Amino acid sequence: MSDYLLSIDQGTSSSRAIVFDRLGAVVAVRQKELPLITPQDGWVEQDPETLLNDILWAISSVTDDLGRDALRIAAAGITNQRETTLLWDRKSGEPVYNAIVWQDRRTADLCAALRETGVEEVVTRKTGLLLDPYFSATKIRWMLDHVEGAYEKARAGDLAFGTVDSFLLWHLTGGRVHATDATNASRTMLYNIHDGKWDNDLLDVFGVPIEIMPIILDNIAEYGHLDGGKNIQKCPIYGMAGDQQAALIGQGCFAAGTVKATYGTGCFALMNTGAEVHDSPSRMLATVAYQLGGVRSYALEGAIFNAGTAVQFLRDNLGLLKSADESEALAGSVEGTRGVYFVPAFTGLGAPHWRPDARGVLCGLGRDTQRAHIVRAVLEAQAYQTRDLLCAMERDGGFSIPVIRADGGLMANSFVRQFIADIMQRPVEVPAVAECTAWGAACLAGVGAGVFSNLDEATSSRRVAHRCEPQMDGAEADRLYAGWQKAVAKSIG
Repeated sequence: MSDYLLSIDQGTSSSRAIVFDRLGAVVAVRQKELPLITPQDGWVEQDPETLLNDILWAISSVTDDLGRDALRIAAAGITNQRETTLLWDRKSGEPVYNAIVWQDRRTADLCAALRETGVEEVVTRKTGLLLDPYFSATKIRWMLDHVEGAYEKARAGDLAFGTVDSFLLWHLTGGRVHATDATNASRTMLYNIHDGKWDNDLLDVFGVPIEIMPIILDNIAEYGHLDGGKNIQKCPIYGMAGDQQAALIGQGCFAAGTVKATYGTGCFALMNTGAEVHDSPSRMLATVAYQLGGVRSYALEGAIFNAGTAVQFLRDNLGLLKSADESEALAGSVEGTRGVYFVPAFTGLGAPHWRPDARGVLCGLGRDTQRAHIVRAVLEAQAYQTRDLLCAMERDGGFSIPVIRADGGLMANSFVRQFIADIMQRPVEVPAVAECTAWGAACLAGVGAGVFSNLDEATSSRRVAHRCEPQMDGAEADRLYAGWQKAVAKSIG
């Protein structure tokens, strides 16, 4: 019986293959951590060969673990870190440079120069995005300018561009399929979200040849077949979505006004806005939520660049934690931070500030400050950043958020869950299916394979594992948030 679904989940911090049953239970999983390369301040890269080989290992290992039960896999779905940019040779498949990660800020000066020409209004109107190094377009331009011979090869059609989804798909199908989906395309700054295609004007603005671009498909489509693997030969790939949109799907946020927030390396909150693209005075992003049967649904998105990385910073850089798991108990061991705030702007500030020049700040230190106060301040920052985003979304989207559907690694931390509910003055729900991003990709594949009749059926088994109601007085939440806003001003200043 073909009732299993394989999710290929390539994230910023790790590469995973997860097999689910039709109820979202994890049958098997294999995972490897993926290191970052930081050759200069503000530069963030990854080794493409490591990225690909880790995914191949995860797929092979997870199917080996299943043995003959791997034959029950009906289809595969791919989900990925978005905006991370690769160029590779169409003949050899060899990358011309490392993958430039979404966190990378090397093109900040290029963005500033383009902004001076007045082009940002056109970029935002067509793409729903802001002119920022976060997105793929200026990363492509940097590679074409700095890799010898790359621009000439690109114009000749000898190079291929892709975000991680396209790069994986190319290699997983033996170089037969060069495609992306509408959600990943909408994060490149080269895709017109109204017309649903690559925009020639934007390609000209950024100097990107059309010859390198992949075709754009629905989130549920025939993406080819996995090439190789003794227990999974010719497994169809029927689903693809960027990680945050996949989590939106996995959380069942199909009604306009529903919101999910994923706390991983960064934090990304999406509000489904239905068939309408919403302008955002608060500088939230408009993006494709999903595209099915050629029909697009949209979302407002707010991006926090550093969430889980802030806890890693405490552990790896400052040595304040032996493991990330220690943070929950330490934060709960003190009643407050005694005025300490931590702004984790390691790679600038995302929405709604969009300041690539901002830097991390630890402020409010006193002689009585202890390790626990600093750890607590780092965890509290996740709630303050969430309020930055979701309050802006409520204003610009015109919807009141009744509940925050939260997922990601930080949601295993009960202190973080509760403090978000307190500062937001909204309930926080964490689903029983912890792997919402991977599950979303599996749901797409499952609909494509006929395991489910539609996405509503695929997510109908959603259950809540944790629900946190606000316990803090609203006036106290406002007072603490006002202190956060002062700390952010120091980060920018």
